[in-house]
This record gives sequence, C-alpha cells and structure tokens, in this order.
Amino acid sequence: MQNKIHKILASFVLFAAACSALAQAPAKRTELYGQRASLFKELGVDSTTIVFFGNSLTHGCEWHELLRMPNVVNRGINGDTADGMDERIETVTTGKPAKIFFLCGANDVSHNLTPDSIAKAVIAVVDKMREQTPETKIYLQSLLPINNSFNRYKAMAGKEETIRQVNALLEPLAAERGVTWINLYPAFCDDEGNLRKELTNDGLHLLAPGYLIWKDIVMPYVKE
Repeated sequence: MQNKIHKILASFVLFAAACSALAQAPAKRTELYGQRASLFKELGVDSTTIVFFGNSLTHGCEWHELLRMPNVVNRGINGDTADGMDERIETVTTGKPAKIFFLCGANDVSHNLTPDSIAKAVIAVVDKMREQTPETKIYLQSLLPINNSFNRYKAMAGKEETIRQVNALLEPLAAERGVTWINLYPAFCDDEGNLRKELTNDGLHLLAPGYLIWKDIVMPYVKE
C-alpha cells in the first residue's frame, strides 16, 4: 500500500513539473514567424534607420506611413517573446540603426512567467542591443494594459497586475542603463486600469485610434 502511495505521489510530482514546464515553454514558431524573420534578415537596416522592434502590437502598424517617415521600419512579429527577439536581434543591430523603439513582454506574461523573470529577460535584450550597437539610441516602451472583458485570450486572464509589476520593474532598469523609458501604459487605460474598449476589438491588440495615441506619444522621441 505504501509503495502504491509513493508511486501516486511521484506521478503527481512529475505531472506538476510537466505542467510547469509547459506553462513556461517558449511560443510555438509559426510559419508567419519564419517568413518575417527571414525577410528581416535579408532587408537589414542602416545608420539612418529608425526601428520599431517588438511583438504583435508592433507588427500591427504600418509605422512608416503612420509617422510619415520612409526611414522607419517595422521589425515586429506576431507572438514573439523576449527569447525570440534575443535570437533575431542581429537583424536589427548589425546595421547600427539610429534608433530602436523596443516593446516586449505581453507574450511572456501569457506563459505564466513571474514579473521578475519577464523583466530580466526583456532587459537582457536591451543589454545586448547596447553591446552590439552602442551608438544607437534605445527607447524601452512599457507594456500596454489589457481588457479581459472580451474573453478572447484565456492565457491573459488575471494578468493585469503582472503587467503593472513588469512595468514597475523595467522603468528603473532602463534608467540604470541610460535607456529612455516611454510609459505608454497610462494613455491606454480606462478608469479601472483596463485597455480602453474603443481602442481594441479583442482586448489585447489595437485598432487605429490606439495607434494614433501611440504615435502622439512617441513622435517627440522619433524627432529628437
């Protein structure tokens, strides 16, 4: 009987470990991910380029048109994480661009990682940027709020406080490195701290009015 109990407990421990590993596993790389990563590697950047580097929130905007600047390029990929951006960072840094506007973390939040581990992973990418292209001006943008009333992304349920904690950790880490912190978060919140409903159609990604707000916030940094 005792052996049977030990076997059941051992099975439970293994199951719990497997669930934990699954929760923290990196995002599956889709065909789209491979297509965009391949294209970015071929296109490259140069010293006049302003790069918007990030995940689906960055991916979702035609930045050069929104900002009316042909030297602005989009290097966002839907579903990307800090690990993914770390792996493809050379496609952004090799050409020593003038500026990089970096946003990362939402997908890491969805993988049930702790705020501390997410902040460390994001800032590790920033550190690599600084090492590989020290003359480039780097702007670290805060994570945006979410709105779970849409019931669209189950992995983001209850993650509002995690996002706030990640932002709180990232701001001083950026300051320590002389990296410009851009706090997008407050401009997108409703009175309850959720992503404003008129700015999204799924609770996570932005409609045009959201990108117009983003534009107004970053434009002074783009032009400086």
